Amino acid sequence: SAHYRIAAPNTKVGLPEVLLGILPGAGGTQRLPRLCGVNMALDMMLTGKHVPAKEALSSGIIDKIAENNNTIDNGIEYAKKLLKDGFKPRPTSQIQNKISDTKETSELILKFKDTASKKYKNLFSPHAIIRSVEEGLKLDFPDAISNERKLFEECIESPQRQGLIHSFFAERANTKIPELKEGKPIELNKIGIIGGGTMGTGISMAAMNAGFNVIMIEQNDEAIQKAKAKINSTYDRSVKLNRITTEQKNKTMDMFSATTNFSDLKDRDLIIEAVFENMDLKKDIFKQLDGICKDGAILASNTSALDVNEIAAETSRPEDVIGLHFFSPANVMKLLEIVRGDKTSKSVVASSLAIAKKIQKIAAVVGVCPGFVGNRILAQRQREANKLILEGALPWDIDDALFDFGFPMGPFAMSDLAGLDIGWNKETSNGETLRDVLCEAGRLGQKSGKGFYTYDENRNKSPDPEVEEIIKKFGEERQAQMRDISKEEILQRCLYPMINEGFKILEEGMAIRASDIDIVWTNGYGWPVYEGGPMFYGNLVGYDKVLEWLQNAEKELGPEFKPSAYLEKVVAEKINIL
Repeated sequence: SAHYRIAAPNTKVGLPEVLLGILPGAGGTQRLPRLCGVNMALDMMLTGKHVPAKEALSSGIIDKIAENNNTIDNGIEYAKKLLKDGFKPRPTSQIQNKISDTKETSELILKFKDTASKKYKNLFSPHAIIRSVEEGLKLDFPDAISNERKLFEECIESPQRQGLIHSFFAERANTKIPELKEGKPIELNKIGIIGGGTMGTGISMAAMNAGFNVIMIEQNDEAIQKAKAKINSTYDRSVKLNRITTEQKNKTMDMFSATTNFSDLKDRDLIIEAVFENMDLKKDIFKQLDGICKDGAILASNTSALDVNEIAAETSRPEDVIGLHFFSPANVMKLLEIVRGDKTSKSVVASSLAIAKKIQKIAAVVGVCPGFVGNRILAQRQREANKLILEGALPWDIDDALFDFGFPMGPFAMSDLAGLDIGWNKETSNGETLRDVLCEAGRLGQKSGKGFYTYDENRNKSPDPEVEEIIKKFGEERQAQMRDISKEEILQRCLYPMINEGFKILEEGMAIRASDIDIVWTNGYGWPVYEGGPMFYGNLVGYDKVLEWLQNAEKELGPEFKPSAYLEKVVAEKINIL
């Protein structure tokens, strides 16, 4: 609202209200477009991102960058200079040059609407922000402010706001861990990555983007060249999309090298093993690292489910071993599960949290158990989804129910994307599972043009009557009783066991807080952020109602629905876990 704006050199500016399920009030949706234009303003407001002082200056959001951080003195000095140079009052509300081309602004708003219809399909506040800008530009400024206020109040009344606020604060609470009281982070500068596949290249890029020097270890020169080509092409794409310059790309690539020689890891501060999930292979690698790496180096495994304690036992320094479970693609996905072993030192946990922050990951510290937090809870959903299709629900019924709830993709569409043949062996397959039958029929997923769904040349999916017949025949052979299953039952069967598993994880001390479980799921598995995560959602439904449903399901469907003792305690004693 100021007529002129000066900022300290390290200032970042933004309007992040969308992250709380509201819109930028007090004229935010009207003033920002007048300062920097509709395109930049909507991009900032819809993402909640902040821009640094130099970009804010060049775009018109601020008018001057001070030479130091002495805010009061700099402001007074700038005000005196403006007066001396004859500058006049300049209300932001009267700046018109960046919104005067009505045709251009209308086209830009239309583009943002189109993107928002897909990207923010179930969210309320992004659409309210676009409306506020679009409608405000057609009104006198006071009326535009009144209209913004009306839309702001609609956001406040939206139930999504509670989930988004929970997520916002959950991401800030996750760094409060016991280890930080005693463990001091170790300074980490040089990183080694073992494995140049999808995970290894992604982790390498995440580290390089944060300014770390990276050495990658691969088996042979062919694998090294393949990994380099993957990394290079990813940065080339960023250059093509104007996300980085060619100079920035080259500077980043200079921080990367690859070799087949394990001894080149001897000076690394942190080594991350990112080979495929095979315990014997991982044990062998850590045994080698133990004899090569310097004292105090952190030895980390990117395992998604294997026992970190068992891996650590292969070394003479289990206190230096930790799990760092990145999510694919690791250079894009925000979540990092930090898996502390029984003997992992406090300083190693603290250091892992510090590096997570540096490479811009949202970290959750978890304990060692099968699947850790994310995959352990996912197993509950997958089990019930697979059972439901033998009880009468079709794969697209289940996918549609979860998609409408807010997940970007259902379990069967996700299986098709990953490939149904992952872990499947053609030679030993005997039609024992539905996946076996589909793979034997050549239905391997998107890559073969058909899996649970049929795909066109653009990989757009369609339900397939052939799959319906395969499921029906498979069920009849096993005397499965088919019936009509409602969308409500699908959601309860898929989601309530996840909530129950979350309580078991808390009961066992595998997660520090219920909100940590939520950030794992909102940041790593696509749980809609406005629903807060499984633990928050369970609270919205009512833990007492979830418990009652589980008790009935245990009687009717089996012991896998047995309620967690901690859930029973929370309901009985009305404990607030959020």
